[in-house]
Order: sequence, then C-alpha cells, then structure tokens
Amino acid sequence: MKVVFREMAKLLRDGQNFVVATIFDKTGSAPRTAGAKMVVRPDGSISGTIGGGRLEADAMKLAREAMESRRTTIQSFNLSSADGAAMDMICGGKGEILIDFVDAADESNRAVCQAAVEILESKEKAWLVTTFGNGPASRQQCLVRRDGTLVGRLDADPTFLAKLTAGPAKISIHAEALDGPRFLVEPIRRAGTAYIFGAGHVSQRIAPLCETVGFRTVVLDDRPEYASHERFPPPTELVVLKGFDPLPELPVDEDSYLVIVTRGHLHDRTVLEQALRTKAGYIGMIGSKRKRDMLYQALLEQGYRREDLARVCSPIGVEILAETPEEIAVSIVGEMIKVRARLEAAK
Repeated sequence: MKVVFREMAKLLRDGQNFVVATIFDKTGSAPRTAGAKMVVRPDGSISGTIGGGRLEADAMKLAREAMESRRTTIQSFNLSSADGAAMDMICGGKGEILIDFVDAADESNRAVCQAAVEILESKEKAWLVTTFGNGPASRQQCLVRRDGTLVGRLDADPTFLAKLTAGPAKISIHAEALDGPRFLVEPIRRAGTAYIFGAGHVSQRIAPLCETVGFRTVVLDDRPEYASHERFPPPTELVVLKGFDPLPELPVDEDSYLVIVTRGHLHDRTVLEQALRTKAGYIGMIGSKRKRDMLYQALLEQGYRREDLARVCSPIGVEILAETPEEIAVSIVGEMIKVRARLEAAK
C-alpha cells in the first residue's frame, strides 16, 4: 500500500492526473483481493495490481475512459468461475471496483495522498473516505486521522463520519450509502506482515485467512514446487529459500508475525533460533508440548533465556481442539488477531 500511495503523491507533485482502481465487495464478505489498488498513469502504465487477469484488463480500459471523462465511477463485476477462482474471490468473483479519477490540479488531493504516505511511514492509523454520486463534481475525499481530524474535504455529518470508522470498519474496506451518495472507507494502516515459514498444507490454509483479516502475507520455503503461485495465488508473496539457515534479510519489526510451520522439527528449531533474535511482535511455532519442551531445553542449554522462550506461542494457536488443516489455520490466525489487537491497544 505504501508503494502505491508514494506513486500517487509523486504523480500529483509532478502535476499528472491519474486513475486509481480499488477492489471492494458490496456485501461485506470481502474477497482476498479486497482493498487491492492499481494506479493507472496517463500513458496507460500501471503501479500496483488488483490481481491480474480479465478484471485488471477491464479496469485499465475503464481507467482510460475515466481519464477522458474526468469522472469517478463504480463498476460491478461478475467474473466467470475460472477467472474468479484464479483470483481466489468469493461467489465466483462478484464485487465492485472503484474507478477514481484523481485531478492533480486539486490541492486537496495532494494533501490527502501525502498525509496517507506519512501515516503509513509513521505506523499510525487513518481512514481514507471517498464519496461519489452523479457527476464529476460529486467526488470528494478526505483522510480521517485517529484523533478525528480531517485532511482534505468531505461534506458529511460528523456523527455519520465517526460511524464509518468504528467497529469492524476499523480494519476492513467497506462501502456505505447515505441519501444517494456512496462512501468508500479504506483503512490506511499497517495491519502487520505475516511471515509463514513452510509451504505445506497447513500454510495453504493459513495464508488466505491472514489476507482476509488484513495481514500482508509472505510464505517462505526451500521447495520451489511447494512455494508456487499455483498453491499460493496472489496477493500472497513467495520467497524460495536456499535453506532455512541462514534466512534472508527480512524487514522484521514489531508489526511482524512469524508463523513457524515447516516440514520438520529441525527446520522449526533453525527458524525459531533466528526468530528469537528479531523484534517480531508475534512468534508462533507448531508442535506438541512434549516436543516443544525438548526443544526449549536444548535452547536453554545453548544459552537462550526463559524470557526469550516466553515470547513464543507454542503449541501455536488458540485452543479450539483443532484437528484438520482448516481448523488449525483458524486457530493460528485467531491467535494472531488476538495479539494484534493487544498490540494495537498498547500503542
């Protein structure tokens, strides 16, 4: 998201109009690609992606039309079952896409985009609210900061505006309507990056759940045939390792969630040793209590402290008596959500 907003801010500084295509779902049950954004420049080149395929091609065509008409519109889409499956969308690929014309001559647009970049870089929270109706003049946009202050302009009742960014709206892109105009609300926040070590069956279930609840998701494995886009469709990112020791340099910080679910306990130990040297906000490792205790004893003898091991959630996941890969994934992602909420409350 940061890359896209940086590109938007740069285009506006250069005085170039552009169109932003944003996927969302009108039912509230969002596809994995909900919130995906693509900037279409005046020359037709793009930054970002909304998943590729026919939908992206159609969006680029609509963007060219919006550039000419200088209008912001919404387009419903209903992909074929094959196209929908390729993008891993719900309901066979049904949803809506905002085709937003952004005028470089409007100083408000520059202020909003620059504020969004600053919010993302400072790891603060904000919400981008875009309202639109009939006619090019009906489009307004503002960024709502955590303290309720606005950047940009938006003619709306303050109480209604507060409701747009409350409850589940805090983390999920969604649309609302009020007496004609529609409002699209997008959280501008770093919801955390999930690094999933291991690309097995459990990881295949974890990754889409992580993305559904807002995590940027990266899967790492040393087996190219497992760490593939056939098994992990976009927007999941993939890293094919030469081995688990050493791991590549990763930008792990307090907003990082490390999920250790490799194919063997030796690899789990190798990853855990390196994970404990990071500032990750969450470290979870799969395995039974007996095998965990054996591993912990070996690490203590190696010089690790009990305080270090206390950072690790193992056995990983909340206790729901999970057995299947799907249930285990729900348990793990549920624990990640719980930790994220606790960390957010502490900020």
